[in-house]
Amino acid sequence: MSTPRKRVVVFISGSGSNMMALVAAAKAADYPAEIVGVISDKADAGGLAKADAEGIATFAFPRKDYASKEAHEAAIFSVLDTLSPDILCLAGYMRLLTATFIQRYEGRMLNIHPSLLPLFPGLHTHQRAIDAGMRIAGCTVHFVTEGMDEGPVIGQAAVPILTGDTAESLAARVLTVEHQIYPRALRLFAEGRVTMDGGKAVGAETSAVAPKAQLISLIGDRA
Repeated sequence: MSTPRKRVVVFISGSGSNMMALVAAAKAADYPAEIVGVISDKADAGGLAKADAEGIATFAFPRKDYASKEAHEAAIFSVLDTLSPDILCLAGYMRLLTATFIQRYEGRMLNIHPSLLPLFPGLHTHQRAIDAGMRIAGCTVHFVTEGMDEGPVIGQAAVPILTGDTAESLAARVLTVEHQIYPRALRLFAEGRVTMDGGKAVGAETSAVAPKAQLISLIGDRA
């Protein structure tokens, strides 16, 4: 009997390009996860229409429609209870979650951040990397914990910073590797090859070693 695929809900605030990378990966018959819902804090997020076109249930919860952050998250909880996700993936979700929310799903919630954490948490990561004189930039997939962009790292991918780069040109180059690493990281987690234990990302001892693309490192790929 085949193992049921893990149910994934993706959170977005914008165009949903990383969400679509996960959707594309999940179309493979051997992918261990399926995207069962997309949630946004913005009713006009471009990614909602893309998910809807793929036949994925979509939900918008604009913060202004709720009297408090707690009420906002309670509405999201009601939908999540219906969808029964195994995993939550934040993919450009630009709203900070409360400790209550994170504790409910801690160890089952992933995020992708456009820097090589712990460098440059928060916003404006690409310009900050350029201003700091960095020679490489990149992205990080990590578990979500109560500290913003502080969760245990599952994987990272790096790209060079080129002479004359702007924040926009660097962001576009980083985005290409975001689309590669997030589906791979989700696969590792869905297969149980990486977990969060004791505040650290831990690779299963029995995990198979996957071929490494240059400058991409995922914990579950390590020998």
